[in-house]
Amino acid sequence: MNVSFLIAKRYFRSKKKRNIISIISNISMIGVAVGTMALIIVLSVFNGIEDLIRSLYGSFDPDLKITAVEGKSFEVNPQFLDSIKGIRGVDLISETVEDNALLRYQDRQMIVKLKGVSDNYFLQNSIDSALTEGSAELKRKGLQYALLGRGVQMQLSIRTDNPFVGLQVLYPKASKKISLNPENAFNEKGIMPGGVFAIERQYDDNYVFVPLEFARDLFNYGTKRSALEVKVTEGTNPDKVKRQLKRLLGEKFNVQNSDEQHTSLLRAVKVEKLFVFITFAFILLIASLNIFFSLSMLVIDKKKDIAILASMGASATTIRNIFLFEGAIVAFSGAGAGLFIGMVICWAQQTFGLISMGMTTAVVDSYPVKMQALDFIFTGLAIIVITLLVSIRPARRAAALQIKDNL
Repeated sequence: MNVSFLIAKRYFRSKKKRNIISIISNISMIGVAVGTMALIIVLSVFNGIEDLIRSLYGSFDPDLKITAVEGKSFEVNPQFLDSIKGIRGVDLISETVEDNALLRYQDRQMIVKLKGVSDNYFLQNSIDSALTEGSAELKRKGLQYALLGRGVQMQLSIRTDNPFVGLQVLYPKASKKISLNPENAFNEKGIMPGGVFAIERQYDDNYVFVPLEFARDLFNYGTKRSALEVKVTEGTNPDKVKRQLKRLLGEKFNVQNSDEQHTSLLRAVKVEKLFVFITFAFILLIASLNIFFSLSMLVIDKKKDIAILASMGASATTIRNIFLFEGAIVAFSGAGAGLFIGMVICWAQQTFGLISMGMTTAVVDSYPVKMQALDFIFTGLAIIVITLLVSIRPARRAAALQIKDNL
């Protein structure tokens, strides 16, 4: 076994527990353990939040979404759709038309995101599983119905069980002539409220789903569509289908997977996670400064031992490694304990939901947590770097001690 490691382990297990060096070493271990534990827990919470975002939007977003690079819409014809359906892995294509519109109910009104969807839309979308009242069917017995977000319903006090009061939807006419009569400046269509959904506040407060024909006529889109939403065959990699679609459609179209449809939000979570990691790494560095002080005092306390080792033929590298190993033992003992405790706490939160969100309207009862191996790896690497930084100077000072001055 390595001589330097054996001596470092002996110093670490020294019976003299009452001296100041041992106290500082113990404080160092506790500080590193607490910092490591907190870092693992916080990183796991960010992982859980990222997964929660994906699951929330997964009930709304398609596997792949095709939009125009320029403009709000693009021409769609049967040949165009057939060419997309011919790609291996494409299971279903839904046509959508989406734009802002004014929604009016009795004497109240608000701006909403009106989304017209084709009849097969709900075959690839699970919004119908998020219904709070009514039905997700947009066409029943020859009539057209709207599916509203819960926030829209509350804002306008809409009642889906009232068959006598409908919704009025207004959209500006695309005309170069300016009309002095406001009534001539808008297209207006009526529709009945048929159901209410609750997914996530961003959607609940803004979105209204209507049949494709209703939105197409209101917006005067004709054969134009805002987007094509593609469902990928089960077991097929969406990114593989995406690459094929990009080759087929060229540079005039964007093809986005589910993550890319919320790039800014997911990037914000990742950036926050990175800054949290950097912040806690600095906290670990500060906690590890105690290792620097304990090693510096240990070098002073063991001057005679160092001189004896040197006189017996120990090289400067061997003496230096003794104190590097000593710092590593202190740091890794604390880090090992912190990693274990952090893992146990995260497991308990995942299994039992110990800490509640504290909100009755929350989409999950407890804070989401997900452990990832990379977090443990990067935390371990950070501790190794920090340990080297705080241990190298005392170790060099020990290796530079002169025999004649310390015997």
